[in-house]
Amino acid sequence: MGSALVLNATYEPLSVVPARRALCLVLAGKAEVVHEEGELIRSAALSFLVPTVIRLRYVVRVPFVRRTALSRRAVFIRDQYRCQYCGGFADSIDHVMPRSRGGRHAWDNVAAACRPCNLRKRDRTPDEAGMRLASMPRVPRDGAWIDATVGRVPDAWLPYLARAS
Repeated sequence: MGSALVLNATYEPLSVVPARRALCLVLAGKAEVVHEEGELIRSAALSFLVPTVIRLRYVVRVPFVRRTALSRRAVFIRDQYRCQYCGGFADSIDHVMPRSRGGRHAWDNVAAACRPCNLRKRDRTPDEAGMRLASMPRVPRDGAWIDATVGRVPDAWLPYLARAS
């Protein structure tokens, strides 16, 4: 059993919850099923199709713009698990301007890197190490928090995420 996308009453993506929690929201009358898969959840007397997209029956006011939290996983997803120096498989993150030299731990200063490139660069800037970044680090797009939450976005979610963009 997977996850379910929770939409506001206005079809705006709000969060991702376990499918079991989504079913609880539907059974409590707080949400309605928008899309479901063929998998079943069974109890002693009832069975339900697993919801993959639900919509709340009331509007939830969102007081902030959701941003993707800075984490190793989110950096790897943003950089597609590729080393930003050599293009190989990335297994660590690198601070472009080293923290030992005043660099911040922020989206625009971290990049995915393979261990050999990270060790070769050490506490130098890419220019000082004679290395070049494939792309400049940047803050992920607005909907990237969903990618960081589930890893791979199910096809059933795509029509609802396209509206938010």
